[in-house]
Amino acid sequence: MRQPSVIARRVAAASVSLVVAAGAAACGPEDNDAKGAGGDSTPHKGGTLTVLNSNPQQDFDPARLYTSGGGNVPSLVFRTLTTRNRENGEAGAKVVPDLATDTGRPNKDATVWTYTLKEGLKYEDGSPITTADIKYGIERSFAPELSGGAPYLRDWLVGAADYQGPYKDKKGLAAIETPDARTIVFHLNKPEGEFPYLATQTQFTPVPKAKDTGTKYEQHPVSSGPYKVVTNENDGERLVLERNTHWSASTDAERKAYPDKVDVRSGLDSSVINQRLSASQGTDAAAVTTDTNLGPAELAKVTGDKELAARVGTGHFGYTNYIAFNPTIKPFDNAKVRQAISYAIDRSSVVNAAGGSALAEPATTFLPNQKSFGYTQYDHFPAGDAGDAAKAKELLKEAGYAKGLTVTLTHSNAKDFETSPEIATAIQDALKKAGITVKLQGLEENDYSDKIHSVKTEPGFFLAHWGADWPSGGPFLAPIFDGRQIVKDGANFNTGLLDDKSVNTEIDAINKLTDLDAAAKRWGALDAMIGEQALTVPLFHPVYKRLYGEDIKNVVISDWTGVLDISQVAVK
Repeated sequence: MRQPSVIARRVAAASVSLVVAAGAAACGPEDNDAKGAGGDSTPHKGGTLTVLNSNPQQDFDPARLYTSGGGNVPSLVFRTLTTRNRENGEAGAKVVPDLATDTGRPNKDATVWTYTLKEGLKYEDGSPITTADIKYGIERSFAPELSGGAPYLRDWLVGAADYQGPYKDKKGLAAIETPDARTIVFHLNKPEGEFPYLATQTQFTPVPKAKDTGTKYEQHPVSSGPYKVVTNENDGERLVLERNTHWSASTDAERKAYPDKVDVRSGLDSSVINQRLSASQGTDAAAVTTDTNLGPAELAKVTGDKELAARVGTGHFGYTNYIAFNPTIKPFDNAKVRQAISYAIDRSSVVNAAGGSALAEPATTFLPNQKSFGYTQYDHFPAGDAGDAAKAKELLKEAGYAKGLTVTLTHSNAKDFETSPEIATAIQDALKKAGITVKLQGLEENDYSDKIHSVKTEPGFFLAHWGADWPSGGPFLAPIFDGRQIVKDGANFNTGLLDDKSVNTEIDAINKLTDLDAAAKRWGALDAMIGEQALTVPLFHPVYKRLYGEDIKNVVISDWTGVLDISQVAVK
């Protein structure tokens, strides 16, 4: 997942999406079991689920959505070849079959993946879902007018780099074969053991060619999931979903589809959302949010109220906030300076600046501390919670800065408790104790994003963050540390400009593995190896705390998304 400030569609903030960070073993809803709070916790069918969100569900077209695991609201309408396991915590970080009978069958070197569709799959109009529809759905995602989705298919599929979609190229992609209505075969440029994860993206949603209306398709996409779109107002600001009567639970082990209707209302102020969920009056009693967290002040009030505290879902998503160094700029070309800063950081003050220990967990590894990422504990520059100013001064002296030095830290002015002034000030105070004077350069969000993501303008010392497209070390480490992913004339995410042959080679070797548990261990080892170079200073992983209405049942929060999964929710 790219950084939320760059691609708002990403899973983190809304997650999915982009805000969408983690603890050792992420937990489900606080003080709740998987069935939620309340007297009768048994989920029942019926009723209307209301979703109160800040951000509208824009571009409600499977080609244009950038989601992880199929997304949250989108996965009610769009089914894909595979999806995320809808379970609490660690179990929810696994990929499982959706439209397909399994998670995919690779050839010996994982360059060819074959899937078979389940029998009896139907669209909302009762017509059968075929592999030709999945092939077409993927192909239309290449059309320039439907851009916005994940970029992997263009990179991974043979001959797809310059493909312009079916509206311009009627021949389609030869890399995708459909020998019959239930079989689909993908031919890749290189081994990709994590293809089953990619197959959870909404680009793998079947789209019947005869029903494709191009850029207008988002108004009424043809449903393959348990709900169909009956209203889409103001580009996703108001979405109303009702049951797809042709969806069959016998073909879908993941979505529970308890409510009869889902009413998504967006464009609301975050404080208003939390106030409404807290009060739980009228329809708000059966309401949730998929993109609005409790802030520090709100959480303090909620914690003091037992009834409200019982209605807070706690989740973790693969996400890391960190300091980035550009080693081509002095004095950060000196590894000892980078190490000195690593020792000087006071993570306790940074965590407090991020909202406190309930909303942030200190990090010493770049990978989130979850098993699916391959988390391997290490701390190459151990300084305790408050930092080690003495060790930092020692390293500065060795680097030739016995009298200290002055540096500039670039950050965003956005009040996000991640790359914002509060975090920057905490770092400034900690480094002062080590003899490092930090001048703060705060930029408006767009200027900040443009500056840090351009090789030509990237500063030497800045705040950054990263979230994964799926729960694995691959989409976490490769974009940041693979030298072949350095983009000189576009958006670059390899902040340390690292191009280490041994790192690149190991990334390729891990990508060949189809045993995801074995791959995870290798990702963890690679993280520890890269960490020795002090190209980043991991700061913290955010924790998501979200209220839900008093009539909500069956609360499930997985380590894949870190937020309440509305496909599991029932209303009283």
